[in-house]
Amino acid sequence: MGSLKEEIEMGQSNEAIIYINGVRKVLPDGLAHLTLLEYLRDIGLTGTKLGCGEGGCGACTVMVSYVDQNSKRCVHHAINACLAPVYSVEGMHVITVEGVGNRKSGLHPVQEQLARSHGSQCGFCTPGFIMSMYALLRSSHEPPTEEQIEESLAGNLCRCTGYRPIVDAFRVFAKTNDSLYTTESSEGSIEGEIICPSTGKPCSCGVKSSNTSRILCSQEYKPISYSDTNGTAYNEKEFIFPPELLSRKLPYLSLSGFQGLKWYRPTKLQQVLDLKARHPNTKFIVGSSEVGIEMRLKRIQYPVLVSIAHIPELNQLCIKDEGLEIGAAVKLSELMKVLKQVSKDRPTNETSSCRAIIEQLKWFAGTQIRNVASVGGNICTASPISDLNPLWMSTRARFQIIDTMGNVRETLAEKFFKGYRKVDLAANEMLLSVFLPWNQPFEFVKEFKQAHRRDDDIAIVNAGMRVQLKKRNEQWIVSDASIVYGGVAPVSLPSVKTKDFLIDKIWNKELLQGALDVLKKDILLKDDSPGGMIEFRKSLILSFFFKYFLWVCQQMDGQVSFPEKIPASHLSAIQEFQRPSLMGSQEYEIMKHGSSVGAPEVHLSATLQVTGEAEYTDDVQLPLNSLHAALVLSKKPHARIVTIDDSEAKSSPGFAGIFFAKDVPGNNITGPVVADEETFATEYVTCVGQVIGVVVADTHENAKIAARKVHVDYEELPAILSIEEAVQANSFHPSSERSMEKGNVELCFQSGQCDKIIEGEVRVGGQEHFYLEPHTTLIWTLDGGNEVQMISSTQAPQKHQKYVSHVLGLPMSKVVCKTKRIGGGFGGKETRSAFLAGAVAVPAYLLNRPIKITLDRDIDMMITGQRHSFLGKYKVGFKEDGKVLALDLELYNNAGNSLDLSLSIMERAMFHSDNVYDIPNVRINGKVCFTNFPSNTAFRGFGGPQGMLIAENWIHRIAVELKTSPEEIREINFQGEGSVLHYGQKIEHCTLNRLWEELKSSSELKKARKEIETFNLHNRYKKRGIAMVPTKFGISFTTKFMNQAGALVQVYTDGTVLVTHGGVEMGQGLHTKVAQIAASAFDIPLSSVFISETSTDKVPNSSPTAASASSDMYGAAVLDACEQIKTRMEPISSKKNFSSFKELVTACYFERIDLSAHGFFITPDIGFDWKTGKGVPFRYFTYGASFAEVEIDTLTGDFHTRRADVILDLGFSINPAIDIGQIEGGFIQGLGWVALEELKWGDKAHRWIPAGCLLTCGPGNYKIPSVNNIPFKFNVSLLKDAPNVKAIHSSKAVGEPPFFLASSVFFAIKDAIISARSELGRSDWFPLDTPATPERIRMACLDEFTDTIIGPDFHPKISI
Repeated sequence: MGSLKEEIEMGQSNEAIIYINGVRKVLPDGLAHLTLLEYLRDIGLTGTKLGCGEGGCGACTVMVSYVDQNSKRCVHHAINACLAPVYSVEGMHVITVEGVGNRKSGLHPVQEQLARSHGSQCGFCTPGFIMSMYALLRSSHEPPTEEQIEESLAGNLCRCTGYRPIVDAFRVFAKTNDSLYTTESSEGSIEGEIICPSTGKPCSCGVKSSNTSRILCSQEYKPISYSDTNGTAYNEKEFIFPPELLSRKLPYLSLSGFQGLKWYRPTKLQQVLDLKARHPNTKFIVGSSEVGIEMRLKRIQYPVLVSIAHIPELNQLCIKDEGLEIGAAVKLSELMKVLKQVSKDRPTNETSSCRAIIEQLKWFAGTQIRNVASVGGNICTASPISDLNPLWMSTRARFQIIDTMGNVRETLAEKFFKGYRKVDLAANEMLLSVFLPWNQPFEFVKEFKQAHRRDDDIAIVNAGMRVQLKKRNEQWIVSDASIVYGGVAPVSLPSVKTKDFLIDKIWNKELLQGALDVLKKDILLKDDSPGGMIEFRKSLILSFFFKYFLWVCQQMDGQVSFPEKIPASHLSAIQEFQRPSLMGSQEYEIMKHGSSVGAPEVHLSATLQVTGEAEYTDDVQLPLNSLHAALVLSKKPHARIVTIDDSEAKSSPGFAGIFFAKDVPGNNITGPVVADEETFATEYVTCVGQVIGVVVADTHENAKIAARKVHVDYEELPAILSIEEAVQANSFHPSSERSMEKGNVELCFQSGQCDKIIEGEVRVGGQEHFYLEPHTTLIWTLDGGNEVQMISSTQAPQKHQKYVSHVLGLPMSKVVCKTKRIGGGFGGKETRSAFLAGAVAVPAYLLNRPIKITLDRDIDMMITGQRHSFLGKYKVGFKEDGKVLALDLELYNNAGNSLDLSLSIMERAMFHSDNVYDIPNVRINGKVCFTNFPSNTAFRGFGGPQGMLIAENWIHRIAVELKTSPEEIREINFQGEGSVLHYGQKIEHCTLNRLWEELKSSSELKKARKEIETFNLHNRYKKRGIAMVPTKFGISFTTKFMNQAGALVQVYTDGTVLVTHGGVEMGQGLHTKVAQIAASAFDIPLSSVFISETSTDKVPNSSPTAASASSDMYGAAVLDACEQIKTRMEPISSKKNFSSFKELVTACYFERIDLSAHGFFITPDIGFDWKTGKGVPFRYFTYGASFAEVEIDTLTGDFHTRRADVILDLGFSINPAIDIGQIEGGFIQGLGWVALEELKWGDKAHRWIPAGCLLTCGPGNYKIPSVNNIPFKFNVSLLKDAPNVKAIHSSKAVGEPPFFLASSVFFAIKDAIISARSELGRSDWFPLDTPATPERIRMACLDEFTDTIIGPDFHPKISI
C-alpha cells in the first residue's frame, strides 16, 4: 500500500466539482456509493425518475456535457443516471429535465411539442424521453434524421402511449421544409386534405370537426442548429457550458464511500498502473453500466473502484496502415462513429469487420448505455452472451495488455477468454487496447444475433463469422476461417472443428452441408443448460451459418469461376432489416357538447409532466424524522418457518426497527375479497417473496442491507408450480368454481347435428404490468398517533384505507389515503399495493414516525403478481359451412397463493369466452388454481382477453379444418342485434358488422391477402401473414355493488371550480375528461376547472379505478353535482343576463346559495346471479376490430409488424385525442402480451431457475415493446355517428377494449407460419402458445434444420 504522501504527490484532490443546471456544486467526500440519480433526487431534482435501477427503461435519463480530451470540443451525451456513480460526472455539466424548461420560465420546444402532441399519459417516463431528444439535438451538427430520432429513443420505455405520439412529436425536429409547419402550408393542398409535416404529403393524421375546421398534426418550429457550448441557436434560455469547466484541468481524485469503499480517478496511465499495483483487486470502470448492475442488483462488493474514463492512452482511436487501434476506454458510441467514418473513407474490401461491428452495435443496448459503456469493459466482463466478443475473436483482433511495470504483451482475442467471466489477465495486468486488422480482398465478416426483442436486448444466441476465399485452379477455396458463437457455452465459443473442416474446401453446397453436420457435433448444448430454449438455440447455430453461407455467395456473385448462385427465393434469408420511418393516421370526428366535451384537449398534467414538475409519491419531500422500509421476504415457494434470526440486522448501520406478525396491533389477516392473506407470514410461507417482516432504517439502502441480514431457517414442503400440477393435485381455491350453460351441449354433440367436432388445449402466458413507477407508499401518524395518513401509488385509495385501519385496529374514519397521480397501474396497483401499505403502517404507527417504502423493480415484479396465465380445454362442434353449434370449455387460471381477484377474473374470462360469436349451445366451467407463486391480480382486460384469445384459437382451427379463411368463419358466426348471450344478456345497439365492414374496406383485406400470397410464393425464408380480429368488451364491474361513484364539486367566487372524485389519474386522462364534463356543464373554459387529488376524506367508499368504467361513473357523478349547483343557481341566473360565470357565482354567493354539491351515480339496469348463471352483468359493450400484417424470419423467429389498422366504436368521444392514445397504448401493450413478454418461473419447465423464483424480474430479462416495435403503419380510427345512449354524453369506455385487438398480430404471425410449413407440405393444425416469441415462431416453422432437432409434436416450454 502506498503512503498518504505518495497520493498527494500524485496530484490528488478531494474536491469534486460538478455543475447541475448551471449551478456549481462541490461534492463532499463519502459519496462514492451514490449514483447520480440518488444524488439528484436527494437535492430535490425529482424530475429524474427511478424506474428500474439497471439502465433498462430510460426514466432516469439526463444529459452530461464535458470537454472531450481528444477533440478538445464540448460534447453532449444522454446517460442513465441510475447507473452513473456521482463522482463519475465530476468536471461535467449535468442537465436534468428541470434545466431544460419549466412552467414559470417557459417550456423548451421539445417539451412543448411533446405536450401538444399528446405524447405524455401517466408522465413517469416523459422526462426521460425529453432528455434523450434534448441530448440528441444538443449533440447534432444539423437537424437529425427521423432514423436518428427513433434510434435515440430506443433506450427509453413507455407503457402508456404506444410510442406513436412521442415519435410524431419529435419528428418535427427532423423536418426539411419549413413551409409545412405554417398555417399557409395547407393553402395549396387539395380541398379537404391535410398536409403532414413529416412527409410533406396529404395524410389523415389531422382531423375534421363538425364545422370542417382543420387541425394540423404539428405546430410550427424552426430547424434546430448545433452549438458546442450553448443552445442559443434555438433557445434563448439554454444553459451555456460553464466557463470554469472549459479551462479547468481534471484533477486526480481520491474519495471514499459507504463501508470503506474507495474511489479513484487517475488522469495518467502511470497513475492507473500504480493503483493497480497497490490494489490488485481493484475494479476498473468507465461507464459503470455493468459494475453498477453488479453492485446494485447482484450485490457484489468492490472495495476499490478506479475510473479510467479520462486516461488519454486508453481513449485513443488510431487509424493505421494495418488496422484500427482502439483504446480500452473508448465509448461504444464513439467507436461506432469512427467505424462509420472509416467504412466511408477506406476501400470496401478492407472494412468488412467494421461494418459487422457497426451492425451489431445498432442493437447493443440503448443510446444512453452506448454513450458510457467502453470497449474494454465489454471485453473484460467476458459475458457468454457478449455481442462483440464473438466478432473480436472471428476478426483476428489482437488485445494489448499492460502490467503494472509498464510491460506490454499481445494476445489474440480468440485466446483471451478462459472460462465463465474469466479472462487472460494476471492480477497485475489490464487491457490497454484492441487492434482490429483491415480485411483482405475476398475476406468476409458477418455478425448475427437473435434476442427476444430486436433492440436493446441481450442475445439468446449471437455469432461472428469470417472466411477468406482465394482462387485456386479456377475454384474458390477457403484459405482461412473463424466461426464463433455466443450464448451456447460459458464463454464465446469458436467452432474449431468447423474451421478445420472449412479450410481448403471449395465454397459450395457440399461445403455447406458438411459444415452443418460438423456444427451439430461441435457445438453441444446439454438439456439442462442455463438459459433453457435448448432446441431453439441449436436451430440458431445452424440457421446462422446457413445465412452466412448465402451471404458470402451473394458477396461473391459476379466473380469469375464462382458457380454458386442463390435462388431468388432464398435471398430473403439474408436481406438486411431496414426499418422504415413510422407512418400513421388517427381519424375521428369532433362532436362538441358545451364548451369542452368532445374536444381533443391536451392532458391536464401534460405541461407538468414534460417539465418534470409533476409530483409522484416517491417525489414527495419527506417529513423530518422519516425512516425508510424494506421487506424481509421468503426465499422458498412452500415451507415452514423454523427460526428467524434478526440479530445481525439489528446491528446494521442506520437500523431503527424490525417488525413481524407478533407486532401487528390489529388483525394480521387481510384480503381484498376473502381474508386469506397474512400481512406478515407466521408459521408457513407459500411463495417466494411472501412478506415475513419489515425493517426500517435511516436510508433506503440501509433498510435493504438490514433486511438482507435477517436469516430465516425453513423446513421445505412440496410446492405446486403450474396449472397442470394444480389440476393433478386438485389444488383449487375454496368456493372458486364457476359454471354457466346455454342450450344443451351434450345433446348437440351426440345428436349428429355437428358435421365435425374438434378438441384441443390453449396455453396463455402471463404478463408483467411493468408500470414505470414502482409501488411506493409514504405513511405517517397525526395527533400523537390518533390518526394515520398516507400518500400512495395506488388505483384504490379506499383499499389502502381499509387495509391500514384493519391492520392497526383503527376505525376507517381515522385513516386517510391520498393519491395525486400514479405512474401507470394497469390493474397492478388495484389490490397488490394495499398489502404493502398494511405492512409499512405497523412501524409507522408503533414508532410514531413517517415511513416510506419504494420497491426496487426486481422486488416489485417478484412479489406483486402479474396477469393470470390460463389453460383452456375446448371441444367445439360445427357444420361444414363453419357455423358453430356447440362449445364445451374448461378454463383454469393460475391464481397464486391467495385468491385476490382471481375468481372475478375467471368470471370475466367466462363472460368473454364467446368473443363476438353466436353459439346456440355453450357450457363453460372455470376453476381457480392455488399454486405456490405470488398472488396474481388484475391486469388490463381482467381475464377478458384470455377468454377471447382461447375463442379465437378454436375459430382459427375451424378455418384450418375447413380449408377456408378465419375471417369467413368469424363472419358466419357473428352476433347481431337481439342475439342472446350464453349468460342471458341481450345484445342491443350492436355496431360490430358496421365497423367490421369498414375495416375490411379500409385495409383492403382481399388485396392484402393476394399480395402476401405473392410475396410468400417468391420468398422461402421470409413469410408474411395477415389477420383480422374483432372484439366485444363488456363495460361495468361484474360485481354489482362496485358500480357506484361519488364526486364533490365546489364553485368559488372567482368563477373557478374545484372537482374531487373517487377516481385515480394514472395516465388514462380521467381527470381531463371529468374536468371537460364539469366545464361543459357550467359552460366555462376548461382552464377554470381544477382537479387536485383523490382522497378518502373527500369522497368515501370509492371503487378502484378499473374496469374501464371510471369516466362513465365519475363523469356522471360530477355532472350530477354540477346539475345540483346549476339548479340552485337557476333562480338567480333567470333574473338577468350575467356577463360572466364569475359574476353569476358572485351574485349567488351574496344570495347565500350553496355552491358546493356532492354528486353520486350508480350504473343502472345491471346484475347477475351465479346461482342461475343468468343476468345482465354489463351496461353496454364496446366493439372494435383490427387488421395486422407481419413478416417473420423463418430461420430465426424474428418478426416485425408491417401494418396495423384499428377501429373502435367509442360513441361520441368526450376527448378523441385521449381515446386515440388509449387505443394505441392498449394495442402496443397487447402486442407485448401476445408476442414479446414472457414470464419465466422456476418450475418443471425451467429447472435451471431456483424453484418458485422469477427469472424475468427486470428490463434486462423481461422485454416490453420499445419504440422499434411499433407497426410501420399504424392507423387508428373511431367509428363515426354511433352515439351510445347508455353512457354520459353518448360516449363509451376505452381503457381495456383495445388491448385484445393486438391478437391480430398473433394470428398474423400464425398465418405466416402456416405459409412456411406449407413449403414442406405440412397443412395440419398446430398449437402456438402465447406469447409468440422468436423461439415459438422459429420452432413452428419446420424445415431441414429443425428436422434433426425436434419431433413433429415439439412444444416449447412455457410457465403457466
